[in-house]
Amino acid sequence: MVTASAGYDPDRPLPLHQLVYLADGEEVTVGRPDIDSYGIFPADGAEIVRRLEAGATPRDTAAWYLDEYGEGVDMDDVIAALGELEFVRPADTAETVAAAETAPAPVRWQRLGAALFSPPAWIAYAALTAWALVTMVRRPDLAPTYNHVFFTDYYTVVQAALFVFAIPQLLLHEAFHALAGRRLGLRSTLTIGRRLYFIVLETSLPGLVAVPRRRRYLPILAGMLADVLVMAVLTLVADLTREPSGAFSLGGKVCLAIAFAVLIRVVWQFSFYLRTDLYVLISTALGCVDLHDTAKQYLRNRVNRLLGRTGRLVDESGWHETDRRTARWYSWLIVVGYAVSIGSFALAAVPIGYRMLVGVLGRFTGGGEVGWEELLDSAVFSGLVVLQFVIIAWLMIRDRRHRRAQRRLAHVIA
Repeated sequence: MVTASAGYDPDRPLPLHQLVYLADGEEVTVGRPDIDSYGIFPADGAEIVRRLEAGATPRDTAAWYLDEYGEGVDMDDVIAALGELEFVRPADTAETVAAAETAPAPVRWQRLGAALFSPPAWIAYAALTAWALVTMVRRPDLAPTYNHVFFTDYYTVVQAALFVFAIPQLLLHEAFHALAGRRLGLRSTLTIGRRLYFIVLETSLPGLVAVPRRRRYLPILAGMLADVLVMAVLTLVADLTREPSGAFSLGGKVCLAIAFAVLIRVVWQFSFYLRTDLYVLISTALGCVDLHDTAKQYLRNRVNRLLGRTGRLVDESGWHETDRRTARWYSWLIVVGYAVSIGSFALAAVPIGYRMLVGVLGRFTGGGEVGWEELLDSAVFSGLVVLQFVIIAWLMIRDRRHRRAQRRLAHVIA
Protein backbone atom coordinates (compact mmCIF):
# COMPACT_ATOMS: atom_id res chain seq x y z
CA MET A 1 0.00 0.00 0.00
CA VAL A 2 1.32 3.42 -0.97
CA THR A 3 -0.15 6.74 0.18
CA ALA A 4 1.04 10.31 0.53
CA SER A 5 -0.02 10.54 4.17
CA ALA A 6 3.50 9.97 5.48
CA GLY A 7 4.76 13.29 4.09
CA TYR A 8 6.35 12.04 0.86
CA ASP A 9 5.30 11.82 -2.76
CA PRO A 10 4.86 8.15 -3.77
CA ASP A 11 5.63 9.05 -7.38
CA ARG A 12 8.94 10.80 -6.69
CA PRO A 13 12.25 9.22 -5.63
CA LEU A 14 12.83 9.29 -1.88
CA PRO A 15 15.95 11.34 -0.96
CA LEU A 16 18.16 9.01 1.06
CA HIS A 17 21.61 9.47 2.51
CA GLN A 18 24.45 7.27 1.29
CA LEU A 19 24.02 3.91 3.03
CA VAL A 20 26.13 0.81 3.61
CA TYR A 21 24.87 -2.78 3.52
CA LEU A 22 26.25 -5.90 5.20
CA ALA A 23 24.56 -9.25 4.61
CA ASP A 24 24.89 -11.68 7.53
CA GLY A 25 22.91 -14.87 7.09
CA GLU A 26 19.25 -14.09 6.46
CA GLU A 27 19.59 -10.52 7.74
CA VAL A 28 21.20 -7.38 6.35
CA THR A 29 22.62 -4.52 8.40
CA VAL A 30 21.90 -1.16 6.77
CA GLY A 31 23.30 2.05 8.13
CA ARG A 32 24.80 5.52 7.91
CA PRO A 33 28.44 5.37 9.00
CA ASP A 34 28.64 9.17 9.20
CA ILE A 35 26.30 9.25 12.23
CA ASP A 36 26.60 5.61 13.38
CA SER A 37 22.92 4.87 12.80
CA TYR A 38 22.21 1.25 11.86
CA GLY A 39 19.24 -1.05 11.48
CA ILE A 40 18.90 -4.79 10.87
CA PHE A 41 16.56 -5.68 8.01
CA PRO A 42 15.38 -8.95 6.51
CA ALA A 43 16.82 -9.58 3.06
CA ASP A 44 13.65 -8.45 1.27
CA GLY A 45 13.46 -5.30 3.40
CA ALA A 46 17.06 -4.43 2.62
CA GLU A 47 16.33 -4.84 -1.08
CA ILE A 48 13.49 -2.33 -0.75
CA VAL A 49 15.95 0.17 0.77
CA ARG A 50 18.47 -0.51 -2.00
CA ARG A 51 15.87 0.23 -4.68
CA LEU A 52 14.75 3.41 -2.94
CA GLU A 53 18.35 4.57 -2.61
CA ALA A 54 18.95 3.79 -6.30
CA GLY A 55 16.16 6.20 -7.25
CA ALA A 56 13.05 4.01 -7.59
CA THR A 57 9.85 5.71 -6.45
CA PRO A 58 7.95 4.27 -3.47
CA ARG A 59 5.06 3.30 -5.77
CA ASP A 60 7.35 1.47 -8.21
CA THR A 61 9.11 -0.25 -5.32
CA ALA A 62 5.81 -1.44 -3.87
CA ALA A 63 4.78 -2.78 -7.30
CA TRP A 64 8.09 -4.61 -7.64
CA TYR A 65 7.66 -6.18 -4.22
CA LEU A 66 4.17 -7.38 -5.10
CA ASP A 67 5.42 -8.99 -8.32
CA GLU A 68 8.49 -10.53 -6.64
CA TYR A 69 6.93 -11.89 -3.42
CA GLY A 70 3.22 -12.05 -4.23
CA GLU A 71 2.18 -9.82 -1.35
CA GLY A 72 1.95 -6.12 -0.65
CA VAL A 73 4.19 -3.98 1.52
CA ASP A 74 3.21 -0.97 3.62
CA MET A 75 5.57 1.69 2.29
CA ASP A 76 4.34 4.17 4.91
CA ASP A 77 5.77 1.95 7.65
CA VAL A 78 8.98 1.34 5.71
CA ILE A 79 9.63 5.02 5.10
CA ALA A 80 8.68 5.90 8.67
CA ALA A 81 11.30 3.41 9.91
CA LEU A 82 13.88 4.92 7.54
CA GLY A 83 13.04 8.34 8.94
CA GLU A 84 13.54 7.16 12.54
CA LEU A 85 16.95 5.83 11.56
CA GLU A 86 17.74 9.22 9.95
CA PHE A 87 18.30 7.62 6.55
CA VAL A 88 15.98 10.11 4.80
CA ARG A 89 17.28 13.53 3.83
CA PRO A 90 14.97 16.38 4.89
CA ALA A 91 14.66 17.89 1.40
CA ASP A 92 16.04 17.27 -2.08
CA THR A 93 17.85 20.58 -2.28
CA ALA A 94 21.26 21.29 -3.72
CA GLU A 95 22.66 21.82 -0.24
CA THR A 96 21.46 18.49 1.14
CA VAL A 97 22.54 16.62 -2.00
CA ALA A 98 26.03 18.12 -1.71
CA ALA A 99 26.16 17.25 1.99
CA ALA A 100 25.06 13.69 1.28
CA GLU A 101 27.68 13.22 -1.40
CA THR A 102 30.48 14.59 0.76
CA ALA A 103 32.69 11.86 2.12
CA PRO A 104 32.68 11.62 5.93
CA ALA A 105 35.63 13.12 7.74
CA PRO A 106 38.48 10.67 8.34
CA VAL A 107 38.55 9.05 11.76
CA ARG A 108 41.27 10.31 14.07
CA TRP A 109 44.03 7.94 15.21
CA GLN A 110 43.33 5.53 12.35
CA ARG A 111 47.03 5.28 11.44
CA LEU A 112 47.98 4.70 15.06
CA GLY A 113 45.43 1.90 15.25
CA ALA A 114 46.82 0.33 12.08
CA ALA A 115 50.38 0.48 13.46
CA LEU A 116 49.34 -0.87 16.85
CA PHE A 117 47.93 -4.03 15.27
CA SER A 118 50.38 -4.46 12.42
CA PRO A 119 52.43 -7.69 11.93
CA PRO A 120 55.58 -6.18 13.54
CA ALA A 121 53.52 -5.15 16.55
CA TRP A 122 52.08 -8.66 16.92
CA ILE A 123 55.61 -10.11 16.82
CA ALA A 124 56.65 -7.71 19.58
CA TYR A 125 53.59 -8.57 21.66
CA ALA A 126 54.25 -12.30 21.32
CA ALA A 127 57.92 -11.90 22.25
CA LEU A 128 57.10 -9.73 25.26
CA THR A 129 54.48 -12.16 26.56
CA ALA A 130 56.74 -15.18 26.04
CA TRP A 131 59.60 -13.42 27.84
CA ALA A 132 57.38 -12.71 30.84
CA LEU A 133 56.05 -16.29 30.97
CA VAL A 134 59.52 -17.81 30.78
CA THR A 135 60.74 -15.44 33.49
CA MET A 136 57.87 -16.41 35.80
CA VAL A 137 58.62 -20.10 35.29
CA ARG A 138 62.29 -19.55 36.09
CA ARG A 139 61.53 -17.31 39.10
CA PRO A 140 58.31 -18.46 40.79
CA ASP A 141 58.25 -15.49 43.17
CA LEU A 142 57.01 -13.44 40.17
CA ALA A 143 53.88 -15.57 39.80
CA PRO A 144 50.73 -13.57 40.70
CA THR A 145 49.54 -13.95 44.29
CA TYR A 146 47.35 -11.84 46.56
CA ASN A 147 50.36 -11.37 48.87
CA HIS A 148 51.85 -9.06 46.24
CA VAL A 149 49.11 -6.55 47.03
CA PHE A 150 50.73 -5.77 50.39
CA PHE A 151 53.79 -3.94 49.12
CA THR A 152 53.65 -1.72 52.23
CA ASP A 153 52.24 -1.97 55.75
CA TYR A 154 50.10 1.13 55.20
CA TYR A 155 46.72 -0.04 53.88
CA THR A 156 45.68 3.43 52.76
CA VAL A 157 48.74 3.60 50.52
CA VAL A 158 47.90 0.16 49.08
CA GLN A 159 44.32 1.19 48.41
CA ALA A 160 45.27 4.56 46.92
CA ALA A 161 48.01 3.09 44.72
CA LEU A 162 45.76 0.39 43.27
CA PHE A 163 43.06 2.96 42.59
CA VAL A 164 45.39 5.52 41.01
CA PHE A 165 47.15 3.01 38.79
CA ALA A 166 43.84 1.36 37.84
CA ILE A 167 42.71 4.49 36.01
CA PRO A 168 45.45 4.54 33.31
CA GLN A 169 45.22 0.75 33.00
CA LEU A 170 41.45 0.92 32.39
CA LEU A 171 41.95 3.74 29.92
CA LEU A 172 44.58 1.68 28.09
CA HIS A 173 42.19 -1.29 27.98
CA GLU A 174 39.48 0.85 26.40
CA ALA A 175 41.99 2.63 24.13
CA PHE A 176 42.95 -0.72 22.61
CA HIS A 177 39.26 -1.40 21.92
CA ALA A 178 38.87 2.02 20.32
CA LEU A 179 42.07 1.92 18.27
CA ALA A 180 41.32 -1.59 17.00
CA GLY A 181 38.03 -0.18 15.73
CA ARG A 182 39.45 3.08 14.45
CA ARG A 183 41.95 1.23 12.29
CA LEU A 184 38.82 0.05 10.43
CA GLY A 185 37.56 3.63 10.16
CA LEU A 186 35.01 3.28 13.01
CA ARG A 187 34.19 6.02 15.48
CA SER A 188 34.11 5.27 19.18
CA THR A 189 32.80 6.80 22.40
CA LEU A 190 33.81 6.21 26.02
CA THR A 191 31.20 6.01 28.80
CA ILE A 192 31.17 5.18 32.52
CA GLY A 193 28.93 2.40 33.78
CA ARG A 194 28.48 -0.15 36.56
CA ARG A 195 28.59 -3.95 36.55
CA LEU A 196 27.36 -5.35 39.86
CA TYR A 197 29.48 -3.38 42.37
CA PHE A 198 32.26 -2.49 39.88
CA ILE A 199 32.61 0.90 38.24
CA VAL A 200 33.62 0.28 34.63
CA LEU A 201 34.61 2.22 31.54
CA GLU A 202 32.94 1.11 28.31
CA THR A 203 33.96 1.77 24.71
CA SER A 204 31.10 1.93 22.23
CA LEU A 205 31.74 1.05 18.56
CA PRO A 206 28.31 1.31 16.89
CA GLY A 207 29.80 0.93 13.40
CA LEU A 208 31.09 -2.54 14.26
CA VAL A 209 27.74 -4.04 13.25
CA ALA A 210 28.42 -2.99 9.65
CA VAL A 211 31.82 -4.72 9.54
CA PRO A 212 32.21 -8.34 8.34
CA ARG A 213 32.02 -10.63 11.34
CA ARG A 214 35.58 -11.95 11.12
CA ARG A 215 36.90 -8.38 11.37
CA ARG A 216 34.97 -7.67 14.57
CA TYR A 217 36.88 -10.12 16.75
CA LEU A 218 40.03 -8.04 17.23
CA PRO A 219 38.22 -4.87 18.40
CA ILE A 220 36.30 -7.04 20.87
CA LEU A 221 39.38 -8.79 22.29
CA ALA A 222 41.82 -5.87 22.04
CA GLY A 223 41.16 -4.79 25.63
CA MET A 224 42.18 -8.19 27.01
CA LEU A 225 45.31 -8.02 24.84
CA ALA A 226 46.18 -4.73 26.56
CA ASP A 227 45.68 -6.34 29.98
CA VAL A 228 48.02 -9.22 29.13
CA LEU A 229 50.68 -6.83 27.85
CA VAL A 230 50.42 -4.68 30.98
CA MET A 231 50.88 -7.76 33.16
CA ALA A 232 53.88 -8.84 31.12
CA VAL A 233 55.57 -5.42 31.31
CA LEU A 234 54.96 -5.05 35.06
CA THR A 235 56.31 -8.54 35.74
CA LEU A 236 59.47 -7.89 33.75
CA VAL A 237 60.01 -4.50 35.39
CA ALA A 238 59.69 -6.09 38.83
CA ASP A 239 62.30 -8.70 37.89
CA LEU A 240 64.72 -6.26 36.26
CA THR A 241 64.64 -3.85 39.21
CA ARG A 242 65.53 -6.37 41.92
CA GLU A 243 68.00 -5.34 44.58
CA PRO A 244 71.46 -6.99 44.64
CA SER A 245 70.20 -9.39 47.31
CA GLY A 246 67.51 -10.63 44.95
CA ALA A 247 64.67 -9.01 46.88
CA PHE A 248 62.15 -6.87 45.06
CA SER A 249 62.60 -3.11 45.15
CA LEU A 250 59.69 -0.96 46.29
CA GLY A 251 58.93 -0.12 42.67
CA GLY A 252 59.02 -3.80 41.79
CA LYS A 253 56.60 -4.60 44.62
CA VAL A 254 54.21 -1.96 43.36
CA CYS A 255 54.42 -3.43 39.85
CA LEU A 256 53.54 -6.90 41.12
CA ALA A 257 50.62 -5.52 43.13
CA ILE A 258 49.21 -3.80 40.05
CA ALA A 259 49.83 -6.91 37.92
CA PHE A 260 47.76 -8.98 40.33
CA ALA A 261 44.93 -6.44 40.18
CA VAL A 262 45.02 -6.60 36.36
CA LEU A 263 44.89 -10.40 36.50
CA ILE A 264 41.69 -10.20 38.55
CA ARG A 265 40.16 -8.02 35.83
CA VAL A 266 41.14 -10.58 33.19
CA VAL A 267 39.54 -13.36 35.25
CA TRP A 268 36.46 -11.18 35.60
CA GLN A 269 35.99 -11.40 31.82
CA PHE A 270 34.93 -15.02 32.37
CA SER A 271 31.90 -13.92 34.39
CA PHE A 272 29.57 -14.94 31.59
CA TYR A 273 26.47 -13.72 33.44
CA LEU A 274 27.65 -10.19 32.65
CA ARG A 275 28.14 -8.50 29.29
CA THR A 276 31.92 -8.91 29.31
CA ASP A 277 34.23 -8.89 26.30
CA LEU A 278 34.08 -12.70 26.08
CA TYR A 279 30.28 -12.58 26.06
CA VAL A 280 30.37 -10.09 23.19
CA LEU A 281 32.83 -12.34 21.35
CA ILE A 282 30.60 -15.43 21.65
CA SER A 283 27.46 -13.47 20.78
CA THR A 284 29.12 -11.97 17.71
CA ALA A 285 30.68 -15.22 16.49
CA LEU A 286 27.32 -17.01 16.62
CA GLY A 287 25.25 -14.14 15.22
CA CYS A 288 23.06 -13.72 18.30
CA VAL A 289 20.67 -10.83 18.83
CA ASP A 290 20.20 -10.73 22.62
CA LEU A 291 21.93 -13.80 24.01
CA HIS A 292 22.43 -12.27 27.46
CA ASP A 293 18.76 -11.87 28.37
CA THR A 294 17.67 -14.99 26.49
CA ALA A 295 20.20 -17.22 28.27
CA LYS A 296 19.26 -15.83 31.69
CA GLN A 297 15.57 -16.36 30.98
CA TYR A 298 16.28 -19.85 29.62
CA LEU A 299 18.19 -20.71 32.80
CA ARG A 300 15.39 -19.29 34.94
CA ASN A 301 12.81 -21.38 33.10
CA ARG A 302 14.98 -24.48 33.46
CA VAL A 303 15.21 -24.00 37.24
CA ASN A 304 11.47 -23.27 37.56
CA ARG A 305 10.61 -26.42 35.61
CA LEU A 306 12.85 -28.52 37.85
CA LEU A 307 11.11 -27.05 40.90
CA GLY A 308 7.66 -27.50 39.37
CA ARG A 309 6.95 -23.75 39.38
CA THR A 310 5.34 -23.62 35.95
CA GLY A 311 3.46 -20.46 36.80
CA ARG A 312 6.73 -18.51 36.88
CA LEU A 313 7.92 -19.51 33.43
CA VAL A 314 9.02 -16.66 31.14
CA ASP A 315 7.32 -16.41 27.74
CA GLU A 316 9.74 -17.77 25.13
CA SER A 317 7.79 -16.78 22.02
CA GLY A 318 9.74 -13.55 21.46
CA TRP A 319 13.19 -15.13 21.48
CA HIS A 320 15.31 -15.02 18.33
CA GLU A 321 15.88 -18.55 17.03
CA THR A 322 19.68 -18.21 17.11
CA ASP A 323 19.51 -16.99 20.71
CA ARG A 324 17.25 -19.90 21.60
CA ARG A 325 19.64 -22.51 20.16
CA THR A 326 22.70 -20.93 21.75
CA ALA A 327 21.04 -20.45 25.15
CA ARG A 328 20.68 -24.22 25.53
CA TRP A 329 24.41 -24.52 26.18
CA TYR A 330 25.38 -20.92 26.96
CA SER A 331 23.08 -20.98 30.00
CA TRP A 332 25.56 -23.43 31.55
CA LEU A 333 28.34 -20.89 30.98
CA ILE A 334 26.34 -18.49 33.12
CA VAL A 335 26.67 -21.00 35.96
CA VAL A 336 30.41 -21.28 35.18
CA GLY A 337 30.61 -17.48 35.33
CA TYR A 338 29.10 -17.42 38.80
CA ALA A 339 31.59 -20.11 39.86
CA VAL A 340 34.48 -18.01 38.49
CA SER A 341 33.26 -14.95 40.39
CA ILE A 342 32.82 -16.87 43.63
CA GLY A 343 36.18 -18.59 43.19
CA SER A 344 38.09 -15.37 42.49
CA PHE A 345 36.32 -13.72 45.42
CA ALA A 346 37.27 -16.59 47.73
CA LEU A 347 40.87 -16.83 46.52
CA ALA A 348 41.63 -13.11 46.28
CA ALA A 349 39.11 -10.75 47.85
CA VAL A 350 38.53 -12.80 51.02
CA PRO A 351 42.22 -13.28 51.94
CA ILE A 352 43.03 -9.66 51.18
CA GLY A 353 40.02 -8.39 53.10
CA TYR A 354 40.69 -10.69 56.04
CA ARG A 355 44.33 -9.64 56.29
CA MET A 356 43.39 -5.96 56.18
CA LEU A 357 40.54 -6.40 58.68
CA VAL A 358 42.76 -8.24 61.15
CA GLY A 359 45.47 -5.63 60.72
CA VAL A 360 43.11 -2.68 61.26
CA LEU A 361 41.44 -4.25 64.31
CA GLY A 362 44.83 -5.18 65.71
CA ARG A 363 45.99 -1.60 65.47
CA PHE A 364 42.86 -0.21 67.11
CA THR A 365 43.16 -2.67 70.01
CA GLY A 366 46.94 -2.69 70.29
CA GLY A 367 47.13 0.00 72.93
CA GLY A 368 50.24 2.11 73.24
CA GLU A 369 52.34 -0.26 71.17
CA VAL A 370 50.82 1.13 67.97
CA GLY A 371 52.16 4.40 66.60
CA TRP A 372 49.97 7.30 65.53
CA GLU A 373 50.92 6.72 61.88
CA GLU A 374 49.41 3.22 61.94
CA LEU A 375 46.29 4.48 63.73
CA LEU A 376 45.81 7.30 61.23
CA ASP A 377 46.35 4.90 58.35
CA SER A 378 43.72 2.50 59.72
CA ALA A 379 41.21 5.30 60.32
CA VAL A 380 41.58 6.76 56.83
CA PHE A 381 41.47 3.29 55.27
CA SER A 382 38.26 2.42 57.13
CA GLY A 383 36.67 5.69 56.07
CA LEU A 384 37.52 5.07 52.41
CA VAL A 385 36.06 1.56 52.55
CA VAL A 386 32.82 2.89 54.01
CA LEU A 387 32.75 5.63 51.37
CA GLN A 388 33.07 3.04 48.59
CA PHE A 389 30.09 1.09 49.91
CA VAL A 390 28.07 4.31 50.18
CA ILE A 391 28.83 5.18 46.53
CA ILE A 392 27.91 1.67 45.38
CA ALA A 393 24.66 1.78 47.35
CA TRP A 394 23.83 5.19 45.86
CA LEU A 395 24.45 3.90 42.33
CA MET A 396 22.24 0.87 42.93
CA ILE A 397 19.44 3.02 44.33
CA ARG A 398 19.76 5.46 41.42
CA ASP A 399 19.60 2.67 38.86
CA ARG A 400 16.60 1.09 40.58
CA ARG A 401 14.74 4.42 40.62
CA HIS A 402 15.57 4.90 36.94
CA ARG A 403 14.16 1.47 36.06
CA ARG A 404 11.01 2.13 38.08
CA ALA A 405 10.52 5.47 36.33
CA GLN A 406 10.87 3.77 32.95
CA ARG A 407 8.31 1.14 33.91
CA ARG A 408 5.85 3.79 35.09
CA LEU A 409 6.36 5.75 31.87
CA ALA A 410 5.82 2.62 29.79
CA HIS A 411 2.62 1.89 31.75
CA VAL A 412 1.32 5.42 31.20
CA ILE A 413 2.05 5.24 27.46
CA ALA A 414 0.37 1.83 27.21
